[in-house]
Amino acid sequence: MLVGSCCQGQEVMLRWVLLALFFGICASAGDQKRKKVKPESLSRGWGDGISWVKSYEEGLSKMVSSQKPLMVIHHRDDCPHSQALKKAFVAEKSIQKMAKEDFIMLNLVEDTTDQHQAPDGYYVPRILFVDPTMTVRADIAGKYSNYLYTYTPGDMAHLAENMKRAKVRLHGEL
Repeated sequence: MLVGSCCQGQEVMLRWVLLALFFGICASAGDQKRKKVKPESLSRGWGDGISWVKSYEEGLSKMVSSQKPLMVIHHRDDCPHSQALKKAFVAEKSIQKMAKEDFIMLNLVEDTTDQHQAPDGYYVPRILFVDPTMTVRADIAGKYSNYLYTYTPGDMAHLAENMKRAKVRLHGEL
Protein backbone atom coordinates (compact mmCIF):
# COMPACT_ATOMS: atom_id res chain seq x y z
CA MET A 1 0.00 0.00 0.00
CA LEU A 2 2.86 2.33 0.69
CA VAL A 3 4.34 1.75 -2.75
CA GLY A 4 1.10 2.77 -4.49
CA SER A 5 0.73 6.02 -2.58
CA CYS A 6 4.38 6.90 -3.24
CA CYS A 7 3.93 6.47 -7.00
CA GLN A 8 0.70 8.39 -6.83
CA GLY A 9 2.52 11.26 -5.13
CA GLN A 10 5.20 11.27 -7.80
CA GLU A 11 2.54 11.24 -10.49
CA VAL A 12 0.80 14.25 -8.97
CA MET A 13 4.14 16.04 -8.60
CA LEU A 14 5.00 15.28 -12.23
CA ARG A 15 1.66 16.71 -13.36
CA TRP A 16 2.30 19.91 -11.40
CA VAL A 17 5.81 20.23 -12.88
CA LEU A 18 4.49 19.73 -16.41
CA LEU A 19 1.70 22.23 -15.79
CA ALA A 20 4.16 24.81 -14.46
CA LEU A 21 6.47 24.18 -17.43
CA PHE A 22 3.55 24.60 -19.85
CA PHE A 23 2.55 27.92 -18.26
CA GLY A 24 6.17 29.09 -18.32
CA ILE A 25 6.49 28.38 -22.02
CA CYS A 26 3.19 30.12 -22.78
CA ALA A 27 4.18 33.17 -20.75
CA SER A 28 7.55 33.51 -22.49
CA ALA A 29 5.90 33.17 -25.90
CA GLY A 30 3.53 35.99 -24.97
CA ASP A 31 6.49 38.17 -23.93
CA GLN A 32 8.15 37.61 -27.30
CA LYS A 33 5.00 38.66 -29.13
CA ARG A 34 4.75 41.85 -27.07
CA LYS A 35 8.34 42.89 -27.79
CA LYS A 36 8.29 45.39 -30.59
CA VAL A 37 10.85 45.11 -33.33
CA LYS A 38 12.70 48.38 -33.61
CA PRO A 39 12.07 49.82 -37.08
CA GLU A 40 15.09 50.17 -39.29
CA SER A 41 16.45 53.69 -39.46
CA LEU A 42 15.88 55.55 -42.71
CA SER A 43 19.64 56.10 -42.86
CA ARG A 44 20.21 52.38 -43.47
CA GLY A 45 23.77 53.01 -42.31
CA TRP A 46 24.50 55.97 -44.62
CA GLY A 47 24.67 58.51 -41.77
CA ASP A 48 22.50 58.61 -38.67
CA GLY A 49 23.09 62.33 -38.18
CA ILE A 50 21.43 63.11 -41.51
CA SER A 51 17.69 63.70 -41.89
CA TRP A 52 16.48 61.16 -44.48
CA VAL A 53 13.17 61.18 -46.35
CA LYS A 54 11.11 58.01 -46.83
CA SER A 55 10.27 58.26 -50.52
CA TYR A 56 11.11 60.01 -53.76
CA GLU A 57 7.79 61.85 -53.62
CA GLU A 58 8.51 63.11 -50.09
CA GLY A 59 11.99 64.15 -51.22
CA LEU A 60 10.61 66.13 -54.15
CA SER A 61 8.11 67.88 -51.91
CA LYS A 62 10.71 68.82 -49.28
CA MET A 63 13.14 69.86 -52.00
CA VAL A 64 10.65 72.32 -53.49
CA SER A 65 9.68 73.81 -50.13
CA SER A 66 13.29 74.08 -48.87
CA GLN A 67 14.90 74.97 -52.22
CA LYS A 68 17.69 72.50 -51.40
CA PRO A 69 18.75 69.94 -54.00
CA LEU A 70 17.71 66.31 -53.58
CA MET A 71 20.47 63.70 -53.49
CA VAL A 72 19.24 60.18 -54.27
CA ILE A 73 21.44 57.18 -53.48
CA HIS A 74 20.36 53.96 -55.19
CA HIS A 75 21.91 50.90 -53.54
CA ARG A 76 21.35 47.30 -52.49
CA ASP A 77 21.94 45.73 -49.09
CA ASP A 78 23.38 42.60 -50.72
CA CYS A 79 25.70 44.44 -53.14
CA PRO A 80 29.37 44.55 -52.07
CA HIS A 81 29.96 47.71 -54.15
CA SER A 82 27.07 49.47 -52.39
CA GLN A 83 28.37 48.38 -48.99
CA ALA A 84 31.89 49.64 -49.77
CA LEU A 85 30.51 52.98 -50.99
CA LYS A 86 28.39 53.29 -47.85
CA LYS A 87 31.45 52.86 -45.60
CA ALA A 88 33.40 55.49 -47.53
CA PHE A 89 30.41 57.85 -47.57
CA VAL A 90 30.00 57.61 -43.78
CA ALA A 91 33.73 58.03 -43.15
CA GLU A 92 34.00 61.25 -45.19
CA LYS A 93 33.14 64.05 -42.74
CA SER A 94 32.80 66.79 -45.38
CA ILE A 95 30.27 64.71 -47.31
CA GLN A 96 28.32 63.93 -44.14
CA LYS A 97 28.27 67.65 -43.24
CA MET A 98 27.04 68.74 -46.68
CA ALA A 99 24.46 65.95 -46.77
CA LYS A 100 23.14 67.03 -43.36
CA GLU A 101 23.08 70.77 -44.00
CA ASP A 102 22.67 71.38 -47.72
CA PHE A 103 20.64 68.53 -49.22
CA ILE A 104 17.39 66.66 -48.96
CA MET A 105 18.63 63.08 -48.67
CA LEU A 106 17.07 59.83 -49.87
CA ASN A 107 18.55 56.38 -50.12
CA LEU A 108 16.59 53.74 -52.00
CA VAL A 109 17.08 50.00 -51.81
CA GLU A 110 14.12 49.12 -54.01
CA ASP A 111 14.02 49.35 -57.77
CA THR A 112 12.47 52.47 -59.22
CA THR A 113 10.20 52.59 -62.23
CA ASP A 114 10.97 56.27 -62.78
CA GLN A 115 13.17 56.46 -65.88
CA HIS A 116 14.46 59.85 -64.75
CA GLN A 117 16.11 58.06 -61.82
CA ALA A 118 17.91 55.69 -64.19
CA PRO A 119 19.05 57.88 -67.09
CA ASP A 120 21.76 55.42 -68.13
CA GLY A 121 20.46 52.18 -66.59
CA TYR A 122 19.23 50.43 -63.45
CA TYR A 123 22.57 49.60 -61.82
CA VAL A 124 23.71 50.14 -58.24
CA PRO A 125 25.23 51.97 -56.63
CA ARG A 126 24.34 55.23 -58.36
CA ILE A 127 23.89 58.74 -57.02
CA LEU A 128 21.75 61.36 -58.72
CA PHE A 129 21.05 65.00 -57.93
CA VAL A 130 17.69 66.66 -58.57
CA ASP A 131 17.24 70.43 -58.42
CA PRO A 132 14.14 72.23 -57.09
CA THR A 133 12.82 72.67 -60.64
CA MET A 134 12.40 68.84 -60.59
CA THR A 135 15.24 68.38 -63.07
CA VAL A 136 17.59 65.42 -62.71
CA ARG A 137 21.04 66.92 -63.02
CA ALA A 138 22.49 64.81 -65.82
CA ASP A 139 25.47 67.18 -65.96
CA ILE A 140 26.63 66.09 -62.49
CA ALA A 141 28.07 62.62 -62.96
CA GLY A 142 30.76 60.33 -61.63
CA LYS A 143 34.05 59.49 -63.34
CA TYR A 144 33.01 56.49 -65.40
CA SER A 145 31.71 56.56 -68.96
CA ASN A 146 30.04 53.14 -68.77
CA TYR A 147 28.14 53.94 -65.51
CA LEU A 148 27.78 57.71 -65.38
CA TYR A 149 26.32 58.04 -61.90
CA THR A 150 28.29 55.46 -59.98
CA TYR A 151 30.96 56.20 -57.40
CA THR A 152 33.52 53.95 -55.74
CA PRO A 153 35.11 54.35 -52.31
CA GLY A 154 38.05 56.04 -54.01
CA ASP A 155 35.78 58.69 -55.55
CA MET A 156 34.78 60.54 -52.38
CA ALA A 157 36.67 63.70 -53.36
CA HIS A 158 34.88 63.67 -56.73
CA LEU A 159 31.52 63.12 -55.01
CA ALA A 160 32.22 66.01 -52.63
CA GLU A 161 33.02 68.25 -55.61
CA ASN A 162 29.80 67.18 -57.33
CA MET A 163 27.84 67.96 -54.18
CA LYS A 164 29.40 71.44 -54.16
CA ARG A 165 28.50 71.84 -57.86
CA ALA A 166 24.90 70.84 -57.16
CA LYS A 167 24.70 73.51 -54.45
CA VAL A 168 26.50 76.28 -56.39
CA ARG A 169 24.73 75.71 -59.70
CA LEU A 170 21.43 75.58 -57.89
CA HIS A 171 21.99 78.95 -56.28
CA GLY A 172 23.45 80.37 -59.51
CA GLU A 173 20.36 79.34 -61.50
CA LEU A 174 17.86 80.90 -59.11
